[in-house]
Amino acid sequence: MIAFNYETDFQLENEEKTSNWILECIEKEGFELGEINYIFCDDAYLHKINVEFLNHDTLTDIISFDYTMGKLVGGDIFISVERVAENANDFNVSFENELHRVIMHGVLHYMGFKDKTEEQKQEMRAKENECLALIF
Repeated sequence: MIAFNYETDFQLENEEKTSNWILECIEKEGFELGEINYIFCDDAYLHKINVEFLNHDTLTDIISFDYTMGKLVGGDIFISVERVAENANDFNVSFENELHRVIMHGVLHYMGFKDKTEEQKQEMRAKENECLALIF
């Protein structure tokens, strides 16, 4: 099950299509959908979580808490819509493109993809692009 929660005025345009797309990407990697909760928020909300739970006093676009067990993907994914909008502007891409990239980024972490080294970042970006190619 995929649930979308909103702690800001933002609202996804089509939750059902987005859920189907996420599920397709999960299954393509040989995993099964457990329970994923997306929480869309603003910078202040996500900053508080970053400080409280991760001891990071910085702004970020996404924080994910991984509850994946084996091949059953699950977790809570917090996304700052403000950060996504700013990053989209910085990277010269549409807000929707950047939002979908971040939505999938958290799920890819749950499936074992990392982004600490340059090589891992390249592999993560390639997987994000594969999933973005499948969107709607």
